[in-house]
Amino acid sequence: MRNFFHCTILFVSVSFSCAAQSIDSAKNIAADSLGRWCTGNPVPKRKFKAAAFIAPVVLAGYGFAAVYDHGALKQLDLSTKAELQEDHPLFAAHVDDYLQFAPAAAVYALNLSGVKGKHNLFDASMLYVTSAAIMGVSTHFVKQGVGRERPNGYSENSFPSGHTASAFMAAEFLHQEYKDVNPWIGYAGYFVATATGTLRMYNNKHWFSDVVAGAGFGIASTKISYLVYPYIKSLFTKKKDGNFTLMPFYQQGSTGLMLSGRL
Repeated sequence: MRNFFHCTILFVSVSFSCAAQSIDSAKNIAADSLGRWCTGNPVPKRKFKAAAFIAPVVLAGYGFAAVYDHGALKQLDLSTKAELQEDHPLFAAHVDDYLQFAPAAAVYALNLSGVKGKHNLFDASMLYVTSAAIMGVSTHFVKQGVGRERPNGYSENSFPSGHTASAFMAAEFLHQEYKDVNPWIGYAGYFVATATGTLRMYNNKHWFSDVVAGAGFGIASTKISYLVYPYIKSLFTKKKDGNFTLMPFYQQGSTGLMLSGRL
């Protein structure tokens, strides 16, 4: 088998007694579709380019400067909060809790509708998970280290905005996957991410500088993941052209997904 391995991930166990022919047909179609979604070119290794990190560094840097500033930057945070609360004192919308994931969801929706991105869904998913891990760890420790009080006074983990970081991480993910397919798709996620950050301020959960810094953290996290993921993947594969295939299976009344790869 030339070092061919099979690792089975059971996502759902379902017992059913129906043996209709239509189920077998649907299962075969799903297998073919998933096979196409999860095979393709490997993720190439990229060289570090400092220019690509200028924007996120500037955004995060502004946030750090505002945290410790007692002049114009602090006044901008205070005046922005005052203006938003004066115009919408009772504003309380929680759509930002879900909107932050919209750009990433768009990657899957586009793939499933036949508009393929730069990478197959397996690699794209791993890139997103890697980005989320980098973003989650970095923002957690910065929140704990800075200890900035939220504008509503409820806690001291305001800086940076995690929701905004998550939204811009997803937006950069969408951009990386589709910027070569359609520029409008590639940049659409940033509008959604900006709306997420704006809602965080309207909800009085974050200062303006929290949101700006969150955008920097999110964008940087995705950019870093595209640099490190090929090396992480190479630890589990011996050949650079190794491919993975994901397809459903049915056995003894249970259904699941089987992940196969060649080392």
